[in-house]
Amino acid sequence: MIVSLTDEEMIRQCLPTQPNQCFETLYNRYVGKVYQRCLSMTKDTEKAEDFTHDIFLKVFDKLNAFQQRSSFSTWLYSIAYNYCADQLRLAKRFNTTGITENLDQYVDESQEAQLHEESILMVKQAMETLSHKERSLLRLKYEDGLSIEEIAQLYDIKPSAVKMRLKRSREKVQHLYTRQAVD
Repeated sequence: MIVSLTDEEMIRQCLPTQPNQCFETLYNRYVGKVYQRCLSMTKDTEKAEDFTHDIFLKVFDKLNAFQQRSSFSTWLYSIAYNYCADQLRLAKRFNTTGITENLDQYVDESQEAQLHEESILMVKQAMETLSHKERSLLRLKYEDGLSIEEIAQLYDIKPSAVKMRLKRSREKVQHLYTRQAVD
């Protein structure tokens, strides 16, 4: 019965009487997406797991403060994004080892695999030229699967502004990718 409730209904109805059940249900619904968000930002599976754990501890601690001004998922993704961004900033400040590792160490010898790898590298390089906000928007939409409306709520802007920013960011990546391919 609790599983059929929306996130917001569950928090309203079950948090006061069944906090553990409420949190466990929300955790099971979102742990995969929060982990993917963390992984996309850290590029490190261990850090992503640790950050996911920390984020859910933080959410559980603050769940009674959730005011439903936005959907629970938007609130959760906002906490996840801010937590990861803060941790990454702190890591840079304290000169810890780099978070970006060369994920493409092992190259398949076939020509098709090499072309695919080069394409991925060119897209990554094009993405790195974007501003932090442009990269974040693209990742929220295409890696985390957030809707235009959820992104608009997260950034407190109109859905039309989100669409335009996404369009411009995609065009910028495409232009940079095409330019790299020609060079």
